[in-house]
Amino acid sequence: VQLQASGGGWVQPGGALRLSCAASGGIFAVGNMGWYRQAPGKDRELVALIDSTYRTSYANSVKGRFTISRDSAKRTVDLQMSSLQPDDTAVYSCNFIARATYGSAYRSYWGQGTLVTVSS
Repeated sequence: VQLQASGGGWVQPGGALRLSCAASGGIFAVGNMGWYRQAPGKDRELVALIDSTYRTSYANSVKGRFTISRDSAKRTVDLQMSSLQPDDTAVYSCNFIARATYGSAYRSYWGQGTLVTVSS
């Protein structure tokens, strides 16, 4: 199973970007899907999470500005980011909690990360 993230780039403060993450390879079922970020010199933090019932949760710093969505059938998760600020600059990584086969245990899968830079 591999996760491929895309959509990062440079944007001016106040701008918007949409990140996407797609899984390839055999996946039997996906539980939580999430986006994390790590800014230079800081620990990785959870940005947004969506579970298998489409319930969402967000870091306080992004509430009202970011929206996470998923397509369970397509094995994709998106993050729509708006009103971006320089503090949002980070490498964003997607994460799936999934199991590859019916009998296997759920495990964590990570995408390679995509850089988002917010500056003027």
